[in-house]
Amino acid sequence: MPKPERTAAILVAAGRGLRAGAGGPKQYRTIGGQTVIYRAMEAFSGHPNVFAVQPVVNPDDTALFRDAVVGLRHQPPTPGGATRQASVHAGLEALANEKPDIVLIHDAARPFVSSAVISRAIAAAGRTGAAIPVVPVTDTIKLTGDGGDVEATPDRARLRIAQTPQAFRFDVILEAHRRAAREGRSDFTDDAALAEWAGLTVATFEGDPANMKLTTPEDFVREEARLASQLGDIRTGTGYDVHAFGDGDHLMLCGVRVPHTKGFLAHSDGDVGLHALVDAILGALADGDIGSHFPPSDAKWKGASSDQFLKYAVERVTARGGRIANLEVTMICERPKIGPLRDTMRAKIAEISGVHISRVAVKATTSERLGFTGREEGIAATASATIRLPWDDKSWSA
Repeated sequence: MPKPERTAAILVAAGRGLRAGAGGPKQYRTIGGQTVIYRAMEAFSGHPNVFAVQPVVNPDDTALFRDAVVGLRHQPPTPGGATRQASVHAGLEALANEKPDIVLIHDAARPFVSSAVISRAIAAAGRTGAAIPVVPVTDTIKLTGDGGDVEATPDRARLRIAQTPQAFRFDVILEAHRRAAREGRSDFTDDAALAEWAGLTVATFEGDPANMKLTTPEDFVREEARLASQLGDIRTGTGYDVHAFGDGDHLMLCGVRVPHTKGFLAHSDGDVGLHALVDAILGALADGDIGSHFPPSDAKWKGASSDQFLKYAVERVTARGGRIANLEVTMICERPKIGPLRDTMRAKIAEISGVHISRVAVKATTSERLGFTGREEGIAATASATIRLPWDDKSWSA
């Protein structure tokens, strides 16, 4: 039986993306609640037939890159060049010691590549040595002259839109890039054009209309709307938590350290606001409660910071392809006064959960000196969470 071929991928992420407008390099902006580069890399990192993912990044973006792809499998990033062609060449050289048989070259600005397209790319490169994904042109195309007049109408039946990942035998495309560098050719807009120049026959395989490149601000607006339209399963959950006072000099409330004459009696840091939020999110997911995921009987959660509980709950939403639409907390206490700290708490919750502060509400009320909160024996909190998940018809089955 022949040995399985080893496939690596290069993720080209060194560009500045100036046509995408303000907001920094487009590959590090968020779309659908995740960074563009995370979405683009995730499909390769999780593909069973891709053994290595080689990112190529601008040296100025090292911290941005690290923060944007937390949790994904990849090689140490290599610095990109002044052009896309130079960046791809750098990625190929970085992979040379890994000795892949096939390499897939993908633009980080294409965040919607599917596992099926990646599988087709690997198969096509194995058959032909050089292949690119394409989709048909549906509009009529016109060739115009310098004055803007139509000179010709190409037969659209023969026209195709090229996408990535473009797939090649590794040694062949590496040598083609090295030859281009030796001969001072740096004007190729994609690797297929360079391969054609080097004398290779480039085959095509079925691409995916959804595998589009984000280029302009309008692209971001349109794709955000498309992603939002897929999240039709709108769910809400509620949470409640209470902790008694004990000795101490501060309270943790909604992730904020608040000086006080007492502290909380609690297994963790006792942050009633975050605990209630965690239960609200888990309730919306129908995924148990905070105690089932972080049992007080487990010593490792003793004194734990509650921000990690909220991050975990948010990750449970993201793992199911969902997004958080709104988070709301109501604190019930006589003291400390929450009003002066409201926006600080909103900002902290937004930071922990990765949502915009406009989607976070913090409120407070007293119990008119009634009950344990009125006697200042502790603090209670209620919370609600609204999340949006992809619609799953199977969940309606009995």
